[in-house]
Amino acid sequence: MSELSTRPREECRYDLVSLGEIMLRLDPGDMRIHTARSFRAWEGGGEYNVARGLRRCFGLRTAVVTALADNEVGRLIEDLIFQGDVGTEHVSWVPYDGCGRTVRNGLNFTERGFGVRGALGMSDRGHTAASQMRRGDVDWDHIFGDLGARWFHTGGIYAGLSETTPDVIEEAMAAAKRYGTIVSYDLNYRPSLWQSYGGMARAQEVNRRLAPHVDVMLGLGKEEDFTAALGLEVPHTDICPSAPEVENFAKMVAKVSAEYPNLKVVATTLRTVRTALVNDWSALAWLDGDVFQSVPRPGLDILDRVGGGDGFAAGLIYGLLEKADIRAAVEYGAAHGALAMTTPGDTSMATLAEVEALVNGVGARVQR
Repeated sequence: MSELSTRPREECRYDLVSLGEIMLRLDPGDMRIHTARSFRAWEGGGEYNVARGLRRCFGLRTAVVTALADNEVGRLIEDLIFQGDVGTEHVSWVPYDGCGRTVRNGLNFTERGFGVRGALGMSDRGHTAASQMRRGDVDWDHIFGDLGARWFHTGGIYAGLSETTPDVIEEAMAAAKRYGTIVSYDLNYRPSLWQSYGGMARAQEVNRRLAPHVDVMLGLGKEEDFTAALGLEVPHTDICPSAPEVENFAKMVAKVSAEYPNLKVVATTLRTVRTALVNDWSALAWLDGDVFQSVPRPGLDILDRVGGGDGFAAGLIYGLLEKADIRAAVEYGAAHGALAMTTPGDTSMATLAEVEALVNGVGARVQR
């Protein structure tokens, strides 16, 4: 696929490096957050979830760039990362002040929905170590130049954590481009993250500043408000809710690619929420003017919907890196995202064999 040429595997230590915050997720199981008496702990974070999925499911070499406060919670997060086998050599440890007044680790409380009650997430991540990272804190020339990485992934969640995180992202993207590393960015617009940093207008300003550095953009679709994420005017007569999804998506991407001709691939998941645990699920990807759609999965049963989009991103990246085929990439992404939502926690527990079986149409019969 000449439009998205990647660095040779043999000259790179990593297949993918991600930049973002890793939080401790506290899961009340089948209880509500405000009534729970016990929580199960997981690690999670949009950008990290992609690196972990690529490592654990697809067997690629990945590492994460982040910062953690050096206390027992930080070391618990580290231990969970070890279980995912994602490289931690670029994690910065920030001295803890004993109370969390100056630095702390992020927490994410997430309850699963049921029936008409949707899932609920509540972040507690102010003043975290990762949010306080600044331009110049990371030696990106060492990571992308001396060590080498085929792919760099980050997103709008990390961009929305503080006034300084967009600077860190832009610095990383520029370095990645200098060394021929593919850059992907998941828009992941979350109003709550931007609420105290200028709201939607600030999110649009940041995303538009970063978009010229991006090769693969993720997250344009029903769940990611096109106008909210990038601030481009899309007349309702052009983007009609009743239009077929492929046509709708093609028109949206035409707007984006005209504004940002650097984009080589644009991809999205499509989700129609029937109940909290039953969604229609599929995905679309655009390359060089053509749109490719995954096999649709109507009425997909969901155990834990958090991480489905990150699972899609991991599968898509795997398909682009290892198969060099956009058709395969969108199918791997949609299948992996679907499987990621059948298990608890943010991160994927799927195997490559399971993903490929789903891509090839194998159902949910017992495997013996």
